Amino acid sequence: MAIILAANMCSITNSKTVEVIKRFDIEASSSRRHLLISVGPSLVTLTCGLSPSMVWAEEKSGEKEEEDKGVIGAIKSLFDPNEKTKSGKVLPKAYLKSAREVVKTMRESLNEVTDDNAKFRRTADSAKESIREYLGSWRGNQTVAQEESYVILEKVIRSLANFYSKAGPSAPLSQEVKSEILDYLNTAEEFL
Repeated sequence: MAIILAANMCSITNSKTVEVIKRFDIEASSSRRHLLISVGPSLVTLTCGLSPSMVWAEEKSGEKEEEDKGVIGAIKSLFDPNEKTKSGKVLPKAYLKSAREVVKTMRESLNEVTDDNAKFRRTADSAKESIREYLGSWRGNQTVAQEESYVILEKVIRSLANFYSKAGPSAPLSQEVKSEILDYLNTAEEFL
C-alpha cells in the first residue's frame, strides 16, 4: 500500500508502473512487510527517479531555510529588546527610539524660523516633551550612561539649560549656541 501511495505521489509515474506495483502488492500479500522493506525502496527509486528529486528537494530546502531565516529573523528582531546601532554597538531599542526622537525634535526646533512665534513654540514644545521623556526614562541608567550618544545628549541638554538659565526662558537662542547644539546633535546621530 505504501508503495502505491509513493508511486502515485511521484511526478514521473505512468499507469504501467502503478499496475506493476499493484501486481507485486497482490502477489506478496502474505509477506507484505518483507516486500516493503526489500523491494519498496528500490521500486520507488526506479519509478520516481529520486536522485534528481532529492537534489531538487535539497535546493528547495536551502531556499526555505533562507526564507525562514528572514522571517524568523524579523520576528526575533521584533521581540528582541536590543538593536544594533550605526556604529555597531547593541543598545536597548527603547533608548535608541527615545534618543533619536530627541535628536529629531531638537533639530526641527533649532532649524525653525523664529518669525512665526506660534509655530516655533509648537516645535519647541515637542522638543521639550521628547527631552522630558528621555530624561525620565534614561537619566542615570547604567546600561547607557557610558555610551557616546548618551554623553553627547547630556551636553546638548546642559547647553540649553545653561543658556536659558542665563538669558531667561523666552529668550531666542543665539546663533553660536544653535550651531554648537546642532554639531552635538550630528555627532549623537552618528552613534545612534
